[in-house]
Amino acid sequence: MSLEDKIKATAKNIEGKVQEAVGEITGDPEQKMEGKRKQAEAEIQHGIENLKDKAKKLID
Repeated sequence: MSLEDKIKATAKNIEGKVQEAVGEITGDPEQKMEGKRKQAEAEIQHGIENLKDKAKKLID
């Protein structure tokens, strides 16, 4: 996993957690769901990058 992609995915995950918490505090379900969506996207990004790493190791 490239360091830059890993940092981006981690930042998106943190952003999602903050947004979810803000939605919880303010009682805004849309904000909360948007935060959860960002966290799910970050998980997918991590998974894709992990697969790329495994493929690269097989090729090398």
